[in-house]
Amino acid sequence: IFPDTRPFMTARDGTRFLAVSTPYRQVTEVPEYWMEDILAEDRVLDIGANIGAFCIRAAKISRHVSAVEPVTADLLEANIALNGVEVRVIRAALGDGSPSEIEWDNVRSLVPTFRLRDLIRTTGGCDFLKCDCEGAEWQIEPGDLAGIRRIEMELHQPPIGGLPNEELLRSIGEQYTFSIDRIPVHGPLGQMGILHAWLQSPD
Repeated sequence: IFPDTRPFMTARDGTRFLAVSTPYRQVTEVPEYWMEDILAEDRVLDIGANIGAFCIRAAKISRHVSAVEPVTADLLEANIALNGVEVRVIRAALGDGSPSEIEWDNVRSLVPTFRLRDLIRTTGGCDFLKCDCEGAEWQIEPGDLAGIRRIEMELHQPPIGGLPNEELLRSIGEQYTFSIDRIPVHGPLGQMGILHAWLQSPD
C-alpha cells in the first residue's frame, strides 16, 4: 500500500516517517510521553500507536515492543519497516472484548477489541505501558496493571470516553508513584492530562 520508493521525512532524532497524504492526523512527535527509562529487557506495549512515533523509538531500545492500532495500522507497519525495527502490530483496540467501530479524525474502522489483560497475555507480558486510546483507558481493570513497572497514559474526561474510572485511579494511587501533566497537548476538550507512573517497590 505504501511502496518503499515513497519520499519520507526524518525527525530530529533520526526516526523516519513516510511523507504521504492521509485523511487523519499523523503524529510524529510525542514529547508528552516520557520514555527515557525504557530498559532493553522491557516488554513495551503501545496502545493507540497511530503511525509509530512512540513504538518505533521504543523499539530502538527494546526488542520486545508491541503496538495496538485500530485505524492507521497500514501506515504504522510501513513506518516500522522504513526504520528497520521490530514491532508486533495488533490491528485492534482496547475495549471490553466486543467488536467496535473506532473513529480517528472521521476515519472509521470496525475492529476487534481486547481487555488490557488479554493484550498483555497475547504479547507475552508488559513492563512498560503507553496508552493513548481516546477514553478507552477507563475500561482497564485495576488487576490488569499487575506487574507493570511504568505507565505513560493519556487520561480523558467527558465528552471523551465517559466518566473516569475512580477504582482504577485509586489503585494507581496506592501502587504507583505518579504525576499528572495537565497541560493539554492536542487541545483541552475532553483531556484530563498525561499520567506518568512508576510502580512502588515493596516495603
